[in-house]
Amino acid sequence: MGPPKQDHFYMSAYGGDDEAEEHLVLSAHTDSTQHSYLNSPIVEDDSVSVHQSQPRRPAHQLSLRRTEQERRDAARASGLYGEPLQEYEYDDSYYDQGSFTSLSKPYGRRERADDDEYGIMEKLDDSHRDREYVSQPSRGPSMYQRMRLMNDGDDENDTALKRASTLLKRQLSKRRSGAPDGALRRSLLANGGSPESYGEGNIPMQELTSDHNLNSMPSDAGLMDPGTPDTTVPFGADGSGSFRTVHIGNRESNARYKYKHNKVSTAKYNFLTFLPKFLFEQFSKYANVFFLFTGCIQQIDGVTPTSRWTTIVPLGVVLAATAVKELAEDLKRHKSDKEMNKSNARVLTGTTFEERSWRDLVVGDIVRVENREAIPADLVLLSSSEPEGMCYIETSNLDGETNLKVKQALPETAEMLKPADLASLHGHLKTEMPNDSLYTFEGTMVSEGGKLGFKEMPLGPTQVLLRGAILRNTDWIYAVVIFTGHETKLMRNATAAPIKRTSVEKTTNRQIIFLFIILLTLAVLSAVGSQVLTSRNRDELAYLMLPDGEGAKAFVKNILTFIILYNNLIPISLIVTMEVVKFQQAQLINADMDMYDESSDTPALARTSSLVEELGQVEYIFSDKTGTLTCNIMEFRQCSIGGIMYSDIVEAGKRARMVNGAVVGQYDFTQLREHMRDSERKAQLHEFFQLLATCHTVIPEQQADAPNGIEYQASSPDEGALVKGATLIDYVFHTRRPRSITVSIMGVDQEFEVLNINEFNSTRKRMSAVLRCPDGSIKLYCKGADTVILERIDEARGAPVATTLRHLEEYATEGLRTLCIAMRDISADEYRTWSAMHTKASTTLTNRQQELDRVAELIERDMVLLGATAIEDKLQDGVPQTIYTLAQAGIKIWVLTGDRQETAINIGYSCKLIQEDFSLIICNESTHWETKEFLQKKLDAIREGRGSNIDLESLALIIDGRSLDFALEKDVEMLFLELATLCRAVICCRVSPLQKALVVKLVKRRRKAILLAIGDGANDVSMIQAAHVGVGISGQEGLQAARSADFAIAQFRYLRKLLLVHGAWSYHRLSKMILFSFYKNIALYITQFWFAIFNMFSGQTIYESWSITFYTVFFTVMPPFAIGVFDQFLNARSLDRYPEMYKMGQTGVFFNVRSFWGWAINAFYHSLILFFLGTAILYDDSERDGLVDGQWVYGVIIYTAVLTTVLLKAALITNMWTKWTVLAIPGSLVLWFIFLPVYSLVAPKFRTSTEYEGILGHTYTNPRFWLSVVLLPVLCLMRDYGYKFLKRMYFTKPYHIVQEIQKFNIPDYRPRMERFKKAVHKARLLQRLRRTRGFAFSQTEGGQEKVIRAYDTTMQKPSGF
Repeated sequence: MGPPKQDHFYMSAYGGDDEAEEHLVLSAHTDSTQHSYLNSPIVEDDSVSVHQSQPRRPAHQLSLRRTEQERRDAARASGLYGEPLQEYEYDDSYYDQGSFTSLSKPYGRRERADDDEYGIMEKLDDSHRDREYVSQPSRGPSMYQRMRLMNDGDDENDTALKRASTLLKRQLSKRRSGAPDGALRRSLLANGGSPESYGEGNIPMQELTSDHNLNSMPSDAGLMDPGTPDTTVPFGADGSGSFRTVHIGNRESNARYKYKHNKVSTAKYNFLTFLPKFLFEQFSKYANVFFLFTGCIQQIDGVTPTSRWTTIVPLGVVLAATAVKELAEDLKRHKSDKEMNKSNARVLTGTTFEERSWRDLVVGDIVRVENREAIPADLVLLSSSEPEGMCYIETSNLDGETNLKVKQALPETAEMLKPADLASLHGHLKTEMPNDSLYTFEGTMVSEGGKLGFKEMPLGPTQVLLRGAILRNTDWIYAVVIFTGHETKLMRNATAAPIKRTSVEKTTNRQIIFLFIILLTLAVLSAVGSQVLTSRNRDELAYLMLPDGEGAKAFVKNILTFIILYNNLIPISLIVTMEVVKFQQAQLINADMDMYDESSDTPALARTSSLVEELGQVEYIFSDKTGTLTCNIMEFRQCSIGGIMYSDIVEAGKRARMVNGAVVGQYDFTQLREHMRDSERKAQLHEFFQLLATCHTVIPEQQADAPNGIEYQASSPDEGALVKGATLIDYVFHTRRPRSITVSIMGVDQEFEVLNINEFNSTRKRMSAVLRCPDGSIKLYCKGADTVILERIDEARGAPVATTLRHLEEYATEGLRTLCIAMRDISADEYRTWSAMHTKASTTLTNRQQELDRVAELIERDMVLLGATAIEDKLQDGVPQTIYTLAQAGIKIWVLTGDRQETAINIGYSCKLIQEDFSLIICNESTHWETKEFLQKKLDAIREGRGSNIDLESLALIIDGRSLDFALEKDVEMLFLELATLCRAVICCRVSPLQKALVVKLVKRRRKAILLAIGDGANDVSMIQAAHVGVGISGQEGLQAARSADFAIAQFRYLRKLLLVHGAWSYHRLSKMILFSFYKNIALYITQFWFAIFNMFSGQTIYESWSITFYTVFFTVMPPFAIGVFDQFLNARSLDRYPEMYKMGQTGVFFNVRSFWGWAINAFYHSLILFFLGTAILYDDSERDGLVDGQWVYGVIIYTAVLTTVLLKAALITNMWTKWTVLAIPGSLVLWFIFLPVYSLVAPKFRTSTEYEGILGHTYTNPRFWLSVVLLPVLCLMRDYGYKFLKRMYFTKPYHIVQEIQKFNIPDYRPRMERFKKAVHKARLLQRLRRTRGFAFSQTEGGQEKVIRAYDTTMQKPSGF
């Protein structure tokens, strides 16, 4: 038996040609076996299916899908998962009241069956789904569509149909606000009712057709006369209700609604909020509160033992310096906001367009936006320069996708191409209230006469252009403003600039509280001692004339006195020192030439210096993909044709050569052109590039500045790269008409008739075009994933499948995106048969896309494999190495992207976020309970497998936006978080800007870890602001992310040095600086307490007042600066080479509670030695002339010993000595020895510091002075030196080892290990590719054929004027 005839093949599949003209109608005589595509599995539907034969019956009985008992059972089951249901009986119909999420109806609708028309309308709701989740399967035709089909043949349903159609015309819907699953809360506006009266059983409007006579409707239908304008006030017109009204081009009418202006601000402060916000932020630091309290009590007479200005003035200086810094940083934000708000827009005034600033746009304005301009506000598209009112926008600023999105105006307004036409447009828009959903919109346009007459037209996401998008490949558009300023969807996804405080600051704050408790304890003890000793020795103290009966008052005053005396236990200079050190560290980041991008002339920029130490403690990085990891550039790099490889650039070792009669290696594209002209493979090469130039949905635009004078509009960047790749071989696609395309092949124009396009979708993973070639032959060209193309290849045709697979594997190892290319010749008879079935499937009302896919399957078979293509989705330089190094540093990286899942996973492999041996946990669930069950199941499996065969370091979680919605709900978020934190990498796909911020906030709230978010677009701003540290990339998507971030860099790879080097340095330096600052103050001021024991707690100070001030201001101020700015515990090369050193910041090795109190106790210990041993040395203070040294000589000697000890301690902890370190540490000691004699001679003459008069001869000439200055510091630091030696020799930490390697330049063994790792990496990659070869083809699903059928590039576009 021979093979069956082609027509028999199609007859067996589709029922034959004799039924090609059959129409799908709801009839009692429909035979379900007539067409196999009518026998497809029935999708669960709320309505009757055309798959089933149905007897004729009245319209109000249609669509009853379950019995009364079944409906009750389903409702009870639903009640278990939501709010309790209340059941009602009404005309033998059942409906529920109250929101709930049904098991069978995941969108959570209410149903209502008040009478016949409402019984029909509740069923009509089944065909309208939440557009945010376009991946949901079709659930069959709407009842409205089926009633229209039956209208001519079913007279008994005529009245019900008209009434239902009228009700549809009167409906509006809105997005459900606050619903955790993001479903729609609908409000029925028909029949004069309110949303509350009709519940949620409403669907989007349908326009009335001409055959439905409105005047025949009963009066209770709520209709107006078609010739009379609607003068009723629409619902929501007063701003209250579920919708709002926007009068088109009428500023006066819109003014009464008081809609927000279009001015936006991302700044932290404004004129009114600066002072309260700044003071709140500063006095949330407990040190400032303490010094303010101390400064206030110093103003009380008879309390302070020092000058009353020694605290309040320094505090004022510190606050003023901080305020100047904050203002300078916020003024930059105000400046960038001002630039954006002053951008020009064109607004229709009368019949001409005038230039106005963005900030002057108001709701209802009609604006003109031109090519490559940003959308200034949320707009509804009216018309454009493209056919049928279409336009292209780039939304990478909103959702991270680089695919161009197609938007289309309403057919009624698409012909308004002149300002005069727009000026004649009279009416208003009813729109949903402002919300944060980027993918949904519901509203209606109501025409009130003029050119359009009186009618209502439905609006959806297709007509809406969002602020932040960029108009591409479209000369101009006209649109009306619906949302402005902070009511736009972009700004609704943004969050206010937060006040960020570092973990080091928080830890310091907590320790200050404990120090204050210690200080208060010392003050109380001193006051008690004073009271006890005074009362016990009152007779001996008669000369003091102490008043009687003031014991309690004196006790309180003594406490305040001792608080002032000991207040510098908490260093007042610490705050300003920290600010200055952080500022200098920020300047080092700004000046780092290693992070300067020469191509864009962009240096690294620390926009705020307050968070530099956080860079050294990051545990989680949340990164955008598009523009952050990738360059948004697709390039055609290589191809395999007939088993031969061609490449744009061929390395010397890979050049093609003959080995045993076979070609090994690669040819370059120059040799490819030679093969095209004279080679036995000429025909195959021609077919390959002819396919690339014709099998697509790209639209060419003539642009003088573009290569070949043509710029390609492509909904898929992959398609654009392939078409551009064909132009390199002189196959130039340059003209598209609705039914044909023209390609210049080697300089000769050839026209191809486009017969059919079988569009790409994520299920098919391929697209194909049926073309009639210039020679009259019909060919099928197909491209797609190798996994779907190869199984449709006719292996009997001798295609080099095995060789092509090897080439695909080689391309994939280089991180290239691969597609297989195939074709097939089709006979005229076969095409005629298939075309009839394609036409029939394209007009079916049930599961149209599935039927089209099945029809395409019939012709996409027995193809010939031509070869494969390799496209580079160009990663930014150094991205894989950066991610790999950061992972070694213990940082977990989560990618949050609006891109498609397949693309994100492939990029994950390319950038080494996901390794070849990783196990992927992919969560693509569609309901709350499925998501919870999936996460729980995976989490349980990991817990059970711990310690056995599950390696937590090789797990990666992939979750889509829909599942993430459910995962972020209260009862699921901990499951999601625990599973995600167990994984080495996490990729969240198809997520909105708000979801990005919610994920970051969840981890921030539930994990004690420092989070960093990095992105380059406006869609990343919320995420950047939600994280502890925000990093913006000055990329192709604009500067909004960089302007809103704490740090800005030009490339993702610079993050490596920013964290591993500058972050580690900043954390280490600041930690050491803070600890040293507390140490030096405690060491000096605790000696005041020891001295109080000897002076009967009289409050007498041991040191002269201005010397105490100079201790902080002059003599010990420079060492903290030197340590905080210049010290390096490891150099930059070692930190980059050994990323494991970064983990010390994550675990808080250098600054924690233990280290803080270790330094504090050490300072107490040093003060004990300095005071008591110093007192012992100076006990006999008589000199040879019989005079005594006195208190102030005694104080100067102890002061000098303390200062020497503190400076030597600074020298002991310094790792790197620079000229500034020498100037700061030994220089400070020299400064004191010079200052003391000069000051003691000059100051008393000006009646200042009279205590120092004549002390010079009693200090520098006194041997006990030099003995104390030399002996006491040595005794103090012997313990410190011994502890350092012991820790380094016997309790060695990793950085000690690296310091030795660095000091002695010890060679590293790791280069050999790196070569071994590369070999293992390649082997594992090949194993993964053989196990599951994927593809990457990011394209808008559906609707492309309609777009290309509307274009004729030979026609001149309208100018719009």
